[in-house]
Amino acid sequence: METTTIVTSKGQVTIPKEIRQKLGIRKGTRIEFILLDGRVELRIHSPPADIPQTGFGLIKSKRKPVPADFDPAELLKDES
Repeated sequence: METTTIVTSKGQVTIPKEIRQKLGIRKGTRIEFILLDGRVELRIHSPPADIPQTGFGLIKSKRKPVPADFDPAELLKDES
């Protein structure tokens, strides 16, 4: 697979999406560059942490937790 890209003024290049997907490169992946006989070889140094399968626990509430034995019917009894 051959792809051409342009180097930015900061020395950055974009790895094409097809290549990133095939190699499993995503945000946080460490890439190693090796110079071999006048060409550059790119190696995945370390993959990023696994992507969580669920979002459970990622968002924290600012409210106080409701006790496990809380009964909302008790609120209605006080109004009667």
